[in-house]
Amino acid sequence: MKVAAYCRVSTDKEDQWNSLESQKTYFQQYIQRHPDWELSEIYADEGISGTGTKKRAAFNRMMNDAYEGKFSLVLTKEVSRFSRNILDTIAYTRELRSIGVHVYFMSDGFGTQDADCELRLTYMSSSAQEESRKTSMRVTWSQQRQMEKGVVFGRSMLGYDVEGGKMTINPEGAELVRLIFHKYTVEQMSTSRLANWLREQGYKTLTGSTKWTAAQIVKILRNEKYAGDLIQRKTYTPDYLTHEKKANHGQVEKIILHEHHQPIIDRELWEQTQALLDKNNKHSDAPTAHSSTHLFSGKIRCGECGSGFVSRVKTTQSGSYRRWSCSKSTTEGSTEFVDGNGNAMGCSVGKLLRDDDAYAMFQAALGALDFDREDVVTHVAALALEAIQAGETNVSDTPERLAFEMEKIQEKKEKVMDAYLDGAFTKEEMLALKGKYDAQLDALRQRLTMAQEKQKNGTDRAQLKQALTGKVNALLKCKQESDILCRTILDQITVFKDRHMELRFQGLQQVFRFA
Repeated sequence: MKVAAYCRVSTDKEDQWNSLESQKTYFQQYIQRHPDWELSEIYADEGISGTGTKKRAAFNRMMNDAYEGKFSLVLTKEVSRFSRNILDTIAYTRELRSIGVHVYFMSDGFGTQDADCELRLTYMSSSAQEESRKTSMRVTWSQQRQMEKGVVFGRSMLGYDVEGGKMTINPEGAELVRLIFHKYTVEQMSTSRLANWLREQGYKTLTGSTKWTAAQIVKILRNEKYAGDLIQRKTYTPDYLTHEKKANHGQVEKIILHEHHQPIIDRELWEQTQALLDKNNKHSDAPTAHSSTHLFSGKIRCGECGSGFVSRVKTTQSGSYRRWSCSKSTTEGSTEFVDGNGNAMGCSVGKLLRDDDAYAMFQAALGALDFDREDVVTHVAALALEAIQAGETNVSDTPERLAFEMEKIQEKKEKVMDAYLDGAFTKEEMLALKGKYDAQLDALRQRLTMAQEKQKNGTDRAQLKQALTGKVNALLKCKQESDILCRTILDQITVFKDRHMELRFQGLQQVFRFA
């Protein structure tokens, strides 16, 4: 009788490799002690988890060889070595048995030829799967604690070497990162043009390729690590059985550490870059997690050369303030780029604009707009209140009601599993129902979070309407500053050589001129 053996270890560390070699030796000696047996092949997976078979190349090859009749018996050390997934264990042993191939679990002392095999398999594979679940939870908890302490989980990247959970600057890569940020933000070069320029100049990516793409450039420009911050758990693993990672859009808490390591790009240039990326992104109105905190980033342009203005903080004896100048005056020379009279060099516009002066222009233009302010205040406040009320119309979404619904769906999931193990459902039917109930649970969890927040922050409608009216009125009469209002309705400030400036609002043809 031709006999095969299957063994697996879940890590590729040296001690586990030795364990794998020991298993192979044991199988060879065991088969040799049976004169009627002939060794077909020993199939071995190393560094592979047992909770799934998708990435277990040796296991899948063994299944294919079984159909080709290369053996009629498979030896494996124990149930947990064959699989830690209940469904896979039962499904594959059934499949093998249907083509006349039995599996014998040596340490457990039984095989698929035994009458009570599936009962014992269900119990033992359940224990193995539960142990995998607990191990996954322990690993996740441990990683989260390490992330909170600042340990970096990830690979090296352009500009940084990652080793031993720490990030250190790679000088050559850092220089290229600075060049990319400068070309995009200061020189206003588009990502596609920048990718072409890098290819033409022969610059190499981290993998040694010169095939730069616009998507690669955006990924670099959006990476918070270059500003010294660290965001971890950008992806998560919703199912410990499949190990498939998904983008984390709030399903689990991200670990965010500001000023975690030495930055390559200073904070000011980083924020200007994010503002420019947001402005140039035509496919999304949503601000990113790192949108600019500088109010006029991307809003001021040169009337002479068309370049954007960049800002610097100027410190004097009386304090500090932010001032803006044409980016063409910051492409070469010193860091200040001004002559003895304080005029910017490199562009003939020769105009420096302070943050507070720019905001004063915005308020003056807003105050000069001809419209019925009281009518706008009434309508905007009413719309805001209506939107808040619309979000709370589902009176059945009480935390208690939602928790009860979740409990009922969880019970349905458990009944489906019991029915599957009893043979009432096929594997496909069980997985379809499980997916349906999981989707319902995810939706209920989101509603539960919203319901708990609403219950916690309940506000009297009359007080809310009064507060909204006062807020809108103060904003439109320029009695209260609002960066959000300014950024939303301000289109552009253009600075000209003759020292006059023009301000435009979004969607309006009217131009406001200032000297």
